[in-house]
Amino acid sequence: MKNLVILGGGYGGIKVLTGLLGTALPEDLLITVVDKNPYHSYKTEFHTIVAGTAADIDVRTEFPLHDQVQYEFGEVRSINLENKEIYFRDRSAVVTYDYLVIALGCEDTYHGIEGAEEYTESVQSFSKARHTGLAVGNLKAYGKISVVGAGLSGIEVASEIRESRPDLNIRLLDRGGSVLRAFDPKIQAHVADWFIRNDVEVLHHANVEYVEKDGVCNNGICYVNDVTIWTAGVQPHKIVRELPFKKDNQNKIVVNKFFQVPGQEQIYVIGDNASSVHSPSGQLAGQQGEQVARILEDILDGRQPKEPKEIRLRGTLGSLGKSDGFGSMFQQSLTGLLPRLTKSGVLWLQKRH
Repeated sequence: MKNLVILGGGYGGIKVLTGLLGTALPEDLLITVVDKNPYHSYKTEFHTIVAGTAADIDVRTEFPLHDQVQYEFGEVRSINLENKEIYFRDRSAVVTYDYLVIALGCEDTYHGIEGAEEYTESVQSFSKARHTGLAVGNLKAYGKISVVGAGLSGIEVASEIRESRPDLNIRLLDRGGSVLRAFDPKIQAHVADWFIRNDVEVLHHANVEYVEKDGVCNNGICYVNDVTIWTAGVQPHKIVRELPFKKDNQNKIVVNKFFQVPGQEQIYVIGDNASSVHSPSGQLAGQQGEQVARILEDILDGRQPKEPKEIRLRGTLGSLGKSDGFGSMFQQSLTGLLPRLTKSGVLWLQKRH
């Protein structure tokens, strides 16, 4: 038997799996999916777990069952490239591979800021989002929250908490002069106006110097708060950062046009772990996963794989609570209810696919 191991059951890993399951698998192939959790979760909806506006079961689905697919649930400790083995942190099992897909996702990066890792909450994993949601949900009336980072995650976290808890005092620390700097000025203005109307304080040109248990020190001023949520940047998974492969300036692994590691062509890297001209996103990881599934289908059948087509992203969607949103779709900037409904529709399709 040949063993194809997929490390990570997120947007990229699940697309590799479902893409292959839609083909006639070779009889001598076993697919092993490795993930911390016994389900696939929708990271783009973790802000709803933080705010308490959705239950866990609303943002996860069961992995597909198949006679040639097995699952190993646990936290990966390391990859032994020489022996082609996967080791776990919390169990003694060892998984061997003939082909390996690395789709482990990302982790927070704290930019060397003192106290940031120790005293902030996160939305980068299901378990961390749950922990953050507990901290937010347990706040007494008029509690204080600081969200560090005004990118897509920070915007959705701050707005969802506001809709869930009108009593809380919410502060958003934005490093730039306007929220969502990568978006159209129309979208920036819409989001800024939403925060004004919904009493969310936005501090621009933020420069967080250090974080304490009960506050954030920014530009020489220390703000006392009950919960600090970090959404100020991500980096590839630690295991990926430690692998002895060529990396780009963001510590992502450089891959060839088939998403293979040069010199280790049996290893494929996608999503937040692979160097790309595109910014990391669930959509990017999903499209890369679909392409890797087609490449592997050819290779497993003994054919020369076709060169993947250029990835074309369809746009980005964000929510401002349950009835407002923003986004860019097919090079058009949208604000209001339509992009919010579209995002809900995308989630509905993902669950049923």
